[in-house]
Amino acid sequence: MIRSPELMNREDTALLVVDVQEKLLPWIGNRATVVWNIRRLLDGAKLLGVPASGTEQYPKGLGPTAPELAERLGPMPSKLSFSAAVCEEIFEGLRARNIHKILVTGIETHVCVQQTVLDLLADGWQVYVAVDAVGSRYELDYRTALERMHSAGAVLTTTEAALFEWCREAGTPEFKQISRLAKEEPPSESAR
Repeated sequence: MIRSPELMNREDTALLVVDVQEKLLPWIGNRATVVWNIRRLLDGAKLLGVPASGTEQYPKGLGPTAPELAERLGPMPSKLSFSAAVCEEIFEGLRARNIHKILVTGIETHVCVQQTVLDLLADGWQVYVAVDAVGSRYELDYRTALERMHSAGAVLTTTEAALFEWCREAGTPEFKQISRLAKEEPPSESAR
């Protein structure tokens, strides 16, 4: 049977973490869950060989990326543009590896994430957004941005769906590790 081109595969997909920086996080709704889901995606990506990159918006003013994510991402380009699409070195490297799908995560949904997604779509990428791994200060901005990105052609998904799409099948050692990531208990939002 032919695998649907709508599904993400570890061979053709990359993970992008947009601007999850310490000075922005206190203002983000569900921030503990957003960071937790991005961390799970980074762990799954490493396990399955999915390339992962991150960006930082004006780190001099907004601080570094959340430590639990930064340690998994390594060096990241900084930017002043809201869209991460200006970080051409990331996307040129992915194209050289025949990667044409990108799962986008990060903050804020209606600013840097949305502008990145719209620019990537315009540049011919197949873009996915993990709705439980993006966040904004206000629910209205979050919901409106998801609707706008979806109507422009981005595929909305979740962290767990992405992990199992990358994994593809049960009964492997990788599946057991992905299952462990999926079974982790979510953080309490009061532990922000």
